[in-house]
Amino acid sequence: MQNSSLFLGRMRAPVKTGMIVFCSITFALYLVLISQQMFAAEPYGMFEMIRPAGKPLVQVMLACFAAALTFASLFLSDTKGAIETPPEGFFDLVSVVLGRLAMIMTAFIVLVMFYEVVSRYVFSRPTLWANELSLWIACFVFLLAGLYAMQQRCHIRIYIIYDMMPWWMQKTSDCISVLLIVAFTFALVWGGYTDAENRFMRMETFGTAWDPPIPGIVKPALLIIIVLVCIQAVSNLFADWNKEPKLHTPADEIDEVEIEKIRRTLEEKN
Repeated sequence: MQNSSLFLGRMRAPVKTGMIVFCSITFALYLVLISQQMFAAEPYGMFEMIRPAGKPLVQVMLACFAAALTFASLFLSDTKGAIETPPEGFFDLVSVVLGRLAMIMTAFIVLVMFYEVVSRYVFSRPTLWANELSLWIACFVFLLAGLYAMQQRCHIRIYIIYDMMPWWMQKTSDCISVLLIVAFTFALVWGGYTDAENRFMRMETFGTAWDPPIPGIVKPALLIIIVLVCIQAVSNLFADWNKEPKLHTPADEIDEVEIEKIRRTLEEKN
């Protein structure tokens, strides 16, 4: 197992253990909160989840949940997917770990919406929080996916003219592209820092029945993750500088692994 490890090595097993332990504790605490809904006079619900002050049980559950996400992201990022670009430096590892976190969050959006559909259409008890929670999570999925796409070099690029350029002109184009990203990041942070700070300091809420602090969390996160994307773009420029020029063709878009899986599925059915 350690031979296939990307960066954890001997720490892979302890990280996996930590993931299992914190996931188990989080699930156990969740069951306790569910039981409170049936038996406690003042149960904790989703309203208290975003207002954990003075509620030790909620605070412990949120801390364990955060630890579970951290260990799960580290463990899942220690293996390379079939079509993934392997990380080549420290910051690449940061982007891959955060990319795995975005993948986990996507699964949570599905679970939240599934809960809402069952609650609404089976038990006729729609929630006040499912739509806003899925929106909250989706904001981070969108932002972190952009960082992951930058690390994987899978963002939209047009190679028709780029491949016709000589090496020095390609590198000039790469530098110009990165400089534009840096300039955009600087302008965004310069213009949005004060607003983001004010929203965060007063923990601005969404103004609904559940009233989560989506503006107060997402606006600062937007600036932070854009800065990470900018750093990743600069890291890519240095990492790719001495690589041999690559000629891009439509065949690059073909996923041979996925095609092989489809072929096996068809053969099994026949």
